[in-house]
Amino acid sequence: MARPAAKKRAPRPRKRTEPGVFGRDTGQVARIGFERSGWRDTYHFMMTIPVFGLLLGLAGAWIAANGVFACVYLIFPNDIAHARPGVFADAFFFSVQTMATIGYGDMYPQTLAANLIATTETVYGMMTMALSTGLLFARVSRPTARMTFSQVAVVDTFDGKPHLMFRVANQRRNQIVEAQMRFYVLRTETSAEGVEMRRFHDLALVRDHTPVFALTWTVMHRIDEASPLYGVTPEMMQAEDMALVCTMTGTDETFAQTVYARYAYSVDKVRWKARFADIFTTHPDGRRAVDYTRFHDVIE
Repeated sequence: MARPAAKKRAPRPRKRTEPGVFGRDTGQVARIGFERSGWRDTYHFMMTIPVFGLLLGLAGAWIAANGVFACVYLIFPNDIAHARPGVFADAFFFSVQTMATIGYGDMYPQTLAANLIATTETVYGMMTMALSTGLLFARVSRPTARMTFSQVAVVDTFDGKPHLMFRVANQRRNQIVEAQMRFYVLRTETSAEGVEMRRFHDLALVRDHTPVFALTWTVMHRIDEASPLYGVTPEMMQAEDMALVCTMTGTDETFAQTVYARYAYSVDKVRWKARFADIFTTHPDGRRAVDYTRFHDVIE
């Protein structure tokens, strides 16, 4: 008896990455001869690394600092009561108690040198605890926009004129007040002197702001005689290594602070003679609904 054919598993969706603003070259651009800020820009580095990396770095720095103070305690013999002489573990855990200001148990400083070291470590622990708390609070409390941009942009006829369009959706259940959208095209141009450079050009939008942004927004640019994209073909976009860049700002009603979002479309992410699928539906009971499962769908 023949065995039934095994069902094929659906491919796992790949993690979607944001295209760069340099057209086909979406990787990082190397900086030659550029001096790094180094330790002077530590705060910016801590604010931009992933949260897991920040927690791991703070924990590692705290353990390393206790290790250093433990070595200092070992320099002076018999400075910690009830600690085994020359045992690093006893000195380390004594340092942990001192830095965390949790109080001493069986071990406590019994010499002048130990008390001076413990005082220095206590001051250091209080300062680093305050800095770490402030840094973590700044990371957690920083308002961010949770926006979903359509994976592609489309060019389709609307009101008798070709329009360049993309969609954006608010992932949260709150509202963005006075949301404003800016749209640009980045292209390679050659000046009259033969100098090649990359330039941004503003793309005027049919509607560049909305008083309340809660669900979705279809951003549209009319390609007419005043548009920088007038007469542009897919081949020209490829030849000039164009990229489309959009930025959005607005006030988050929850935090009452300004939030930002940005996205970029490379040439291969622009669909010509296509339109977005309709995502608005109606339930049998008459309620309107938005089908986000079709948010990225395009009809050729």
